[in-house]
Amino acid sequence: MVRVAVIDEEHCKPEDCGRICYKYCPQVKSSVETIKFAKKDGEEKAVIVEKLCLGCGICAKKCPFDAISIVKLPDELETDCSHRFGENKFKLYRLPIPQLGVVTGIIGKNGIGKTTALKILGGEIKPNLGKYDAPPDWDYIIRYFRGSVLQAYFEKLSRGEIKAVYKLQYVDEITRHVSGRVSKLLEKVNERDKLKKIVLQLQIGNILDRDIKVLSGGELQRVAIAAALCRDADIYLFDEPSSYLDVKQRLRAARAIRELISDRRIVIVAEHDLSILDYLSDQICLIYGEPGVYGIISHPHGVRDGINIYLQGYIPDENMRFRKQAIEFNVKPPTDRWGSEEIALTWGNLRKSFEGFDLTVEGGSIHKGEVIGILGPNGIGKTTFVKLLAGIEKTDEGEIPSFDGTISYKPQYISATYEGTVASLLESVAKEKFSSSRYDEMIIQPLGIRKMLDKNVNILSGGELQRVAIATCLSRDSEVYLLDEPSAYLDVEERFSAATIIRRIIKDQGATALVVEHDVAAQDFIADKLMIFSGLPGVKGHATTPMSLRDGMNTFLKEVDVTFRRDATTGRPRVNKPDSRLDKHQKEIGEYYYESDQ
Repeated sequence: MVRVAVIDEEHCKPEDCGRICYKYCPQVKSSVETIKFAKKDGEEKAVIVEKLCLGCGICAKKCPFDAISIVKLPDELETDCSHRFGENKFKLYRLPIPQLGVVTGIIGKNGIGKTTALKILGGEIKPNLGKYDAPPDWDYIIRYFRGSVLQAYFEKLSRGEIKAVYKLQYVDEITRHVSGRVSKLLEKVNERDKLKKIVLQLQIGNILDRDIKVLSGGELQRVAIAAALCRDADIYLFDEPSSYLDVKQRLRAARAIRELISDRRIVIVAEHDLSILDYLSDQICLIYGEPGVYGIISHPHGVRDGINIYLQGYIPDENMRFRKQAIEFNVKPPTDRWGSEEIALTWGNLRKSFEGFDLTVEGGSIHKGEVIGILGPNGIGKTTFVKLLAGIEKTDEGEIPSFDGTISYKPQYISATYEGTVASLLESVAKEKFSSSRYDEMIIQPLGIRKMLDKNVNILSGGELQRVAIATCLSRDSEVYLLDEPSAYLDVEERFSAATIIRRIIKDQGATALVVEHDVAAQDFIADKLMIFSGLPGVKGHATTPMSLRDGMNTFLKEVDVTFRRDATTGRPRVNKPDSRLDKHQKEIGEYYYESDQ
């Protein structure tokens, strides 16, 4: 077995722990210097010599800061190592296989190597095949991949004969590097002379005259996708193209990206929205492993099988189980999961106006034990409605009757203004009735917060901050929970873990929740009923009263003009291809959502 030892240098604090890993290492006790210490950036950090490590994991268990990870992997896997970032750092095995005229989808947890794989294929990172201390030259790399598609690919890449375009993951970084009007920036990269068509496809005509620095996250995302589509390249790499986008925008972007393969281009997409990944891809590569430690890229699978394998957590052709439990969907729309007859919150017909925007809401109510999902385009008033319920905004017409209980609110945009650690933040809001073990079981473990507890809130990444925000909201002893886009920045497993936690807490406490969410699969997983928002984004919006999940999805998808079917194996919703037999049939009978996948 090969030992992979990874040390999180941010958490490694030898001066604070008294070098406890060194003291307890059996090899060190036998005078074998398996653990040593070295200065890195002026601070002393632990170093584990993997060749001498027994893989017992004692150091990892003893480390009070959870800074050490020790894993054992099969010896034969070592020949598949494609890249390692350094001693005791992340290790990536295998690479996706680029194919002409094919969209390859990549699915996996955050921090498991998706972006690294894209950057290697895009030429931003030169694969070192695990030899970080003596990186090989291109001739060695090409020989290493001989007999595979990657041999010819890297030959061309090394000679500069492959042009790659990479749509980066965090689009908010764009404004740090470029400035100016959107139209001018896109005209500069209009190498395929398709700017007008792409502007129409992505519906960004109304922002062409704006400065890029004033764009919202969704607008920046569409501009970034447009810029990539305008470029003339051999391979297009899209890292999480659906972030910040609503359902309509996601589908439009997916259709535009798919058009690239008609010109025999190579397209690889890393994405967390299962419905969009399914709709967009021709084949799927899974990445499994341990975030921040190692990632293994699977062989390509068909789209349906690949996503189902990921949900089930078991890869048959590799005989590899990478998750204990499968992610399961309801095969039929639930009529009443956990709701009671007792009304928790009610409101009448409401109206709220801002300069240039008007929102009307039909009266409705929510029962204890229910989760109400909220679906609709960006800029249509969803966040405004949630803020009305939370008491942050006041209505212009109609009223929300006084509510005796308490409301806990997680906003859409999270700012890390809290000056302190994650642990101190959660301790300040946690329910008294939660024992430490139960609180750990209900919130800390499922949301993967343990390693963040000692971190200051103001240095967290987007995904970490989102998980802490969800934990903070659910930790309060409340009767109504309002969560605005809880899946933003989260990977597939984190999304469904968060959804499961929300449902469990609502059930256990007899509370209620309203969840704004753009991921259709996540809404299907969590919601009992739906409120549908429609209208003209940025101008006027209208919200329906809560309706059944089936009626709500049919109403919403009819407006989006897309149909979904149920996967026969996992029950997950799948997008039908436009004008396919099933798409036409479901539209004819008015069933946009719950046809079975046969």
